[in-house]
Amino acid sequence: MTKIEWMSVRLGTLAFNVTAFQMALPSNACAIIALAMDELQAIAAEVRACQRCALAASRKHAVPGEGPADAEIMLIGEGPGFHEDQQGRPFVGPSGQFLNELLASAGYRREQVFIANVVKCRPPGNRDPLPEEIAACDEYLERQIRAINPKVIVTLGRYSMAKFFSGAKISAIHGKARRVNGRVVVAMYHPAAALHQPALREAVEEDFRRLPEIIRQAAQEAEADPPSGAASGGEQLSLF
Repeated sequence: MTKIEWMSVRLGTLAFNVTAFQMALPSNACAIIALAMDELQAIAAEVRACQRCALAASRKHAVPGEGPADAEIMLIGEGPGFHEDQQGRPFVGPSGQFLNELLASAGYRREQVFIANVVKCRPPGNRDPLPEEIAACDEYLERQIRAINPKVIVTLGRYSMAKFFSGAKISAIHGKARRVNGRVVVAMYHPAAALHQPALREAVEEDFRRLPEIIRQAAQEAEADPPSGAASGGEQLSLF
């Protein structure tokens, strides 16, 4: 059944995109989406009040993530930067503008995907997130993945890639869809990498253009072998 309306609901610093369906949509599907929305709202409230690591002391706003509860695609970046910390939203600076362009090239709008990070607060000076900071946020991210149950997870950058592909090199696996613990995961360069290294831009753009094909393949495989379990670790099960 096609979606007929997108409504943006602002909850504190987190924007949720609520999908309105035609009345013929099965009630169980509506109930699943409603439960997912409730869980995402609960996670957002916990993240905004979180004191699990030292990043809480330096943040202006935590950045839980945003997007529809029934998103087919979940993008996972590394961590908030200056602009994200100011607004409490992911990917709103120059990298976010480029990300919007990349999504559009694949036929998607930002409002159709869920965007999160491996850490929910900005590391001071935009430094790399520390292992203990990533570990402190991991429960939130796992719960978001379970709630949304996306068809495809796209990691942006090496820190989010490492969650699923431990020890891998992004230059070797970027743009290749792999099944990890029952979920389809695609490692891609962070949009900021292409902004800072123009030589990477073509590869980044090509990887995003392949997203519709990856979604179709994931849907076909899901019909034959439904995914189970949470997305965690880094066991590489298949490549297609």
